Amino acid sequence: MQKWYQKAAPEFETKTSKSLIHPFIVKGKHTGLTINPYQGCQHRCGYCYATYLWSPEFFDKIYAKSNAPEILEDELKSWKHNMIDTVMISSATDPYQPAEIKYNLTRKCIEVLQRYRVPYYVFTKSSIILRDLELHEKYKDSCFLVWSITTCNEKIRRLVEPGTPPATSIFMAIRKFVDAGVCCGVNIDPILPLLTDSEEEIELILESCISAGVTYVFGAILRLRDDIWQRMTTILKSLDVKGGIDEYRRIYQFSEPLKTGFNITANQLYSDTVMHNLEQKVSKRALFNHFPDHMKSRRISRGFANNTNGTSSCQHTLLRYM
Repeated sequence: MQKWYQKAAPEFETKTSKSLIHPFIVKGKHTGLTINPYQGCQHRCGYCYATYLWSPEFFDKIYAKSNAPEILEDELKSWKHNMIDTVMISSATDPYQPAEIKYNLTRKCIEVLQRYRVPYYVFTKSSIILRDLELHEKYKDSCFLVWSITTCNEKIRRLVEPGTPPATSIFMAIRKFVDAGVCCGVNIDPILPLLTDSEEEIELILESCISAGVTYVFGAILRLRDDIWQRMTTILKSLDVKGGIDEYRRIYQFSEPLKTGFNITANQLYSDTVMHNLEQKVSKRALFNHFPDHMKSRRISRGFANNTNGTSSCQHTLLRYM
């Protein structure tokens, strides 16, 4: 089992990628595209869905896709359609994990997306994104920044997601983006049964959202998989949750050993109760529990397809004429 709680710093390594843009579906409803400038993640979240057999060193070895901006540019140049869906940054890693300080790949990819007028939304658990405040601010009509907040309880956070910053730091970062006019959201995901699903836990996050000026709030309940369940059993024992393991078996209705590779969702009664509670609290505060309307497919800009030195297409035409 991957030991997400180890304190040793991960190893960084560069690699090249053959492709970057891939199709993606959010919650079975929102379809779009995704890019992942990195493989692996330093945040070490015990519930992470991206860890599995195809990435056994996910927490301990971070691969930076060194040619990501160039590949992205090539793919957008050769895009076969006039329209392009919203691009998610990122679906299988955090685009603003500490590796971004060293490599700046997320920033460079976003600059490419902006040049081609591609709408994007960022999913992160980091405050490092503040380095790109001005970059996102100038594109605020075509972007949506979403922070994944699991808990405001520091005791739980330090064990469950030890590589992430405290919720207070994240909300301070959000406030700065909100003040700059950037559309911001919070995704309470995953909601962890017995740990972060209480009235008090949810209220703390929502009140912090209000204070930070967040407009959009949504969430989802933890999905289990065999490797995630192994980590969750350690978490439940470490936090001394009495009867926690048996209660999880009841909520998720499984017996061990779990079948390798399959996701297990919480039972319908539990899911409906928790999600209805969240939706009511969000509605009561006049917040939205969906993606903003401006995050739609757009017509891709072709004006940069042959522009390699910063000269506009109009200037190229004029130079040819002269």
